[in-house]
Amino acid sequence: MAKKPKKAEEADDAPPTPEDSGGTQTGGSKKKLLIFGALGLALLCSLGGGGYYFFLHEKKDVSEAHKTAKPVAFLDIREMMINLSNEPNQERPKVLKLRASLELKDAKTIPDIQPLLPRVEDTFQVFVRELRASDLDGSAGVYRLREELLRRVNIAVHPAKVDAVLLGNHRSVGLEPWPTLKTRP
Repeated sequence: MAKKPKKAEEADDAPPTPEDSGGTQTGGSKKKLLIFGALGLALLCSLGGGGYYFFLHEKKDVSEAHKTAKPVAFLDIREMMINLSNEPNQERPKVLKLRASLELKDAKTIPDIQPLLPRVEDTFQVFVRELRASDLDGSAGVYRLREELLRRVNIAVHPAKVDAVLLGNHRSVGLEPWPTLKTRP
């Protein structure tokens, strides 16, 4: 068998000379330069696009948005005073004074909901009577009250839809015992 010439093997094992690589840089540093150059170019493009969007991009007129917004309608529910459930070790009953309004998409649905207002008020009273004063503490309690009332109102006026229940003045008051009448001797 014939052996291959040793000159080709020696050429492969020899370290590269600066003349072979085209300069004094090695292959690894060329890759780093290429990666950093690409990252710099991407950063420059994103900064340029962001600057264009914030400074030169035309903004829509705010009045156009108000023109396209449809007016909403509100339906007031009469003011109610509702007894709350007693807390443990509570002496006096607590009462919630509640005023609410229903927010509707348009005024056309008011005649549909108006005859159902007694059902809506009953729904409010049945739910609120089961609450305790501590259930209404803080903003989270009021938020839960609004969401639950909205759910129950939409069930009561089913074909129509209520968008929100807006609470007016609501406060929990403790009832004082009835004053006793004193008779003169």
